[in-house]
Amino acid sequence: MKIKSILVSQPEPTSARSPYKDLAEKNHLKIDFRPFIQVEGISSKDFRKERIQILDHTAVIFTSRTAIDHFFRIAQELRITVPDSMKYFCISEATAFYLQKYIVYRKRKIFYGNGRFADLVDILKKHKDEKYIIPLSDIHKAEIPELLDKAKLKYTKAVMYRTVSSDLSDLKDVNYDILVFFSPSGIKSLLQNFPDFEQNDTKIATFGPSTAKAVREAGLRLDIEAPVPDAPSMTMALEKYVKDFNNKK
Repeated sequence: MKIKSILVSQPEPTSARSPYKDLAEKNHLKIDFRPFIQVEGISSKDFRKERIQILDHTAVIFTSRTAIDHFFRIAQELRITVPDSMKYFCISEATAFYLQKYIVYRKRKIFYGNGRFADLVDILKKHKDEKYIIPLSDIHKAEIPELLDKAKLKYTKAVMYRTVSSDLSDLKDVNYDILVFFSPSGIKSLLQNFPDFEQNDTKIATFGPSTAKAVREAGLRLDIEAPVPDAPSMTMALEKYVKDFNNKK
């Protein structure tokens, strides 16, 4: 049997020039998208239990647009007015521009990196006297606190949202040749929704070492791994595998 269908465990790309669309057309594939995980904001009541005072800090570190949304949501729910003097340090320029949804951009002190947290830390180190607060999910990359600690920066981790498994019960009768995952949480959601899941001929593709590790720890077979030198993106890894697999049939 040739590979004909792929389920990507993420929201469908909004861009008309999605590489997944090209992949589907070039290789005659059916590609569906379904988020296996979703983000929920924690309540202001639960945030109070963390005993974190936003106004005790002079700067905020944002790693995503989601973090921005929940930071300002919590501030509003607690009736906190974020002062004009607050500085903002963002993972990327696109994330920094998203701040315009909540603040007058040109009147604030805003700094941004190139998309890598390690590079953002280099910018943070130039502002060692700041007291940083960093809004995060309950599940976040270990490198974030590790790099901040290594740089000896004064910061507070503030859990303002959490990652939870989506309800996938409507997928029970849907079979795909390849399942694509981007986080350990996606693997957790698969097994929570389908505790009797048997992989059989279904191929599993992952992006990133932590996701690959989660597949192996769950006792599943990992068939496609990205990024690798000859396939730095998920779509490139999928295309290479599908072409090799289908040509053998």
